Amino acid sequence: MFSNKFIQQRVEKANVLREADINPYSNNSQRNTTVEKFLNVNSDIEQTENKRDENRIYTVSGRIKLLRIMGKASFVKIEDESGMLQIYVARDNLPEGFYNTIFKKNIEVGDIIEVSGFPFVTGQGELSLHADSLRLLTKAISPLPEKFHGITDKEVRYRKRYLDLIMNAEVRKTFQTRSRVISLTRRFFEDKGFLEVETPMMHPIAGGANAKPFVTHHNALGIDRYLRIAPELYLKRLIVGGFEAVFEINRNFRNEGMDATHNPEFTSIEFYWAYKTYKDLIEITKEYFQYLFEHLDLPTLLPYGEMEINFDNFQEIPLIESLTTVGEVPAEIVNDKEKIIAYLKEKKLEVKEGMNLGQLQGELFDEFVEEKLIDPTFITEYPVEISPLARRSDANPEITERFELFIAGREIANAFSELNDPLDQLARFEGQMAAKDCGDDEAHAMDTDFVEALSYGMAPTAGQGIGIDRLVMLLTNEQSIRDVILFPAMKPLTQDICEDKEEE
Repeated sequence: MFSNKFIQQRVEKANVLREADINPYSNNSQRNTTVEKFLNVNSDIEQTENKRDENRIYTVSGRIKLLRIMGKASFVKIEDESGMLQIYVARDNLPEGFYNTIFKKNIEVGDIIEVSGFPFVTGQGELSLHADSLRLLTKAISPLPEKFHGITDKEVRYRKRYLDLIMNAEVRKTFQTRSRVISLTRRFFEDKGFLEVETPMMHPIAGGANAKPFVTHHNALGIDRYLRIAPELYLKRLIVGGFEAVFEINRNFRNEGMDATHNPEFTSIEFYWAYKTYKDLIEITKEYFQYLFEHLDLPTLLPYGEMEINFDNFQEIPLIESLTTVGEVPAEIVNDKEKIIAYLKEKKLEVKEGMNLGQLQGELFDEFVEEKLIDPTFITEYPVEISPLARRSDANPEITERFELFIAGREIANAFSELNDPLDQLARFEGQMAAKDCGDDEAHAMDTDFVEALSYGMAPTAGQGIGIDRLVMLLTNEQSIRDVILFPAMKPLTQDICEDKEEE
């Protein structure tokens, strides 16, 4: 594994350090400040003279990112999680012999060191630390790729995320933003009176959404289990049980294709709110985005790729209306099954003859509307046939009280007034089972326990799911879901793709 000649050279240096009674993997760091704090607290320093101030002695630690070795002095740039700092290392300030025999010969880019000293400003005006002592904390036996320029090969970045994080500070910022989004999301809903809960990750029935599940086997029970595709049916059981506002932030798993917006495991928040309707969810969603933008200090006119998204311009459009006004589908065909099939075939699009009207209207939306929805748009009034868990509209029983939120041509959220009629729910599940028998392998499974739960009475409730990964993509201007998931799913390789470039 470590046969590479450059790695072997570093291993030899680690051995030299051991022989000099220096542990190359120390575990007693004395760090008392971070790079960011050091730079902030010493921003008042102006003089360029190397004056030691006993009241300003600091110990910092970090990875060496740049090393300029000179005769009697060197400049080192180290980086910790908070930033980059220049260190001035002079021979005469270190123990006798350390500079020439240890530092110059055995300390390298990639190593993690600890340095103590005082602040000063160089002749070039850079606030730096003048080293009084330097100590190796961790010897890196694998050299960093491409010196100071980061990793541009995305395959390497995704497969070896630790290297990506070492070399690309912007990547670390993206994931720090992701963490903040999740933290702010939790705080927002808690402040609204929601209770955070946890529900099972392994389900006896793949339910809560129309998707292909991952299947595993429970040895003790001797039965198959499904990694959850959504927590919805368990969260609604909690509403039946008497909780009135619950949410869960966690992973879902769907055994489907991978592309720029799909990863087999992804993070979402689902929340359920008793005595509310989907109209209330539209309003809380607007509040949620406003909350995020204020706390992340983002402009509401947000750039995303070549687009500019106006988050002051939320819109609502019924799905059937969007087919004609946005998708430019002829109005005379949108409610006629045979005409839709003919239209899709005319456009050279694949269509399953067994689809019902609602499914075909969904196909029209996917093909001609979705990618055109740039500013935040709530698409409402979905057909019953493609909304097996949503409440029917009292005004029109052919549609449901449902919306999906689209931004930058992508679905971000799905919400509806929940179906709480157990007989209607049973009939919907039976319809889904019929669809499955006709070849729809993503149709919802029958869940008799959930129907029984509804039979005890669930308060009028509205529920919503928001995809955290896609949301973070928007807020960080990332075009691939892999750029906002620390360890995205990748096809296995037969050989290491991160070979040392210097070896070529």
